[in-house]
Amino acid sequence: MSEQIGTAQTSERDSRLRAITTGDWAGWSTWESDAFEQRAGPFYERVDDHGAGISAFRAGVEHMNGGGFMHGGLLMTFADSALFTIARPAMEGSFGVTMNLSGDFLDSARVGEFIEARGDITRAARSTVFVRGLVTADDRPVLSFTGIIRKVGRR
Repeated sequence: MSEQIGTAQTSERDSRLRAITTGDWAGWSTWESDAFEQRAGPFYERVDDHGAGISAFRAGVEHMNGGGFMHGGLLMTFADSALFTIARPAMEGSFGVTMNLSGDFLDSARVGEFIEARGDITRAARSTVFVRGLVTADDRPVLSFTGIIRKVGRR
């Protein structure tokens, strides 16, 4: 799969978010500056027609545990990344850190499945953002999660 990455047409605060312009992920973006997420995923994101943030990746062999199912730690890493995609409208240009992340594993994910996270901002305060979400594998729920982000400064 060949992909070209170009600069996304976003605000200055999102200048490290890179748009994918060709290949399977054309129309999505990725945070090239986050080395951990690039090694774990890579994870991609976009905004849907209703303005909601969506995160996704394709499950590969490297994401599986010894039993051949997606590693729970990878699902939680993905949920942590998705928190920020979902919360972006409430972040008001701020950096943030995860204060809390909780998840309930609902089913297993397998190699080749399309893994997607969607969610809602349940409350946005001056310094914290509360999020809930659902991770699916080929539209089958595999993880429900909630998280709290603490805003820590301007980008």
